[in-house]
Amino acid sequence: MNKKDYYEILGVSKTATDEEIKRAFRKLAKQYHPDVNKEPGAEEKFKEIGEAYAVLSDASKRRQYDQFGHAAFQNGGGTSGFGGFDASDINLDDILNDFFGGAFSGFGFGGRTKTQTNRTTKGKDIRVVLNLSFEEAAFGCEKDIKLELDAECSECHGKGGFNEKTCSTCKGAGRVIEQQQSLFGYIQTQKICPTCKGSGKTFEIDCNVCHGKGIVSKTKTLTVTIPEGVDEGFQLRLSGKGNAGINGGSNGDVFIEFKIKEHPIFERDNADIYLEVPITITDAILGCKKEIPTLTGNVYLDIKPGTQNYTKLKLKGKGIKTPNSFSRGNMYAVINIIMPTKLDRKQKSLLQELAQTDLEDNAEFKNFKKYLK
Repeated sequence: MNKKDYYEILGVSKTATDEEIKRAFRKLAKQYHPDVNKEPGAEEKFKEIGEAYAVLSDASKRRQYDQFGHAAFQNGGGTSGFGGFDASDINLDDILNDFFGGAFSGFGFGGRTKTQTNRTTKGKDIRVVLNLSFEEAAFGCEKDIKLELDAECSECHGKGGFNEKTCSTCKGAGRVIEQQQSLFGYIQTQKICPTCKGSGKTFEIDCNVCHGKGIVSKTKTLTVTIPEGVDEGFQLRLSGKGNAGINGGSNGDVFIEFKIKEHPIFERDNADIYLEVPITITDAILGCKKEIPTLTGNVYLDIKPGTQNYTKLKLKGKGIKTPNSFSRGNMYAVINIIMPTKLDRKQKSLLQELAQTDLEDNAEFKNFKKYLK
């Protein structure tokens, strides 16, 4: 289903500043909040506004949206595990709390007194920068990364305690109803129960391992398979390998970004690589076969007689594989004619004879002479 452009929803330009986006959201949130606007479609419009703001107010999400549009968070985001975020994780309660001081906590979009028990929350994502050599990025490899993660407590199985019972304050609802004054007048709102922290349950005995949190910090080592051809700017997503969720929520993800070390002689441009090949002036004049290195071993390069400086010779398929495809880039050998700086008497004599060669009829010389005054 086609979705409306987020910038259009908030009525701002694509170059809008963070402050302009914030002001636009604040204005529209007041206009379309279900407690104020009873017109048909107001509630859906309000959700749409909240989703747009959640994306555009986050620098990372905005960057991905600008590049990929709504496809950035469809089907896990991007292709084959790269990039993306999940729009279903957007929590409008949290957004409104930031703006209006908690006045709308838990309004639920389905009536002003909707309750919510044991709300599940996805675990936080983790971003890791991984250093790779030029060859590791080109051919792929396996790397071990060590992470400090929030994990489910094995002692209480993530519950936080033992001998569970219904919370006496909220009667198991996880929320308590309050009436208070806000910028919309007096409205009935819901807040997380202060006794059970929204779970609807309490325990006779708190877990002494996680101290009632249900989550403990653990060091975990992940073995990551790096596909061939990753480059700086690529992002590898490990779904469900991040921090543990709350109340049975799914684990967060691990996003790996790459920092790739430069190679002493190869230069990379996406899937293509370039190699500067030094040759002598006589090699260029007479031609030769020059042995050169490639990523997969040495080959002989056929240099034709009369080859000019900076000539670019293509070696098809000798570049880098494109991630998640069968295509491979090319290698380009760029000729660099090295001029001699020291000559003996005999060498000078030979070059003086060569200097007698008449090249005045050459097209380049003729074109140059047209502009001499």
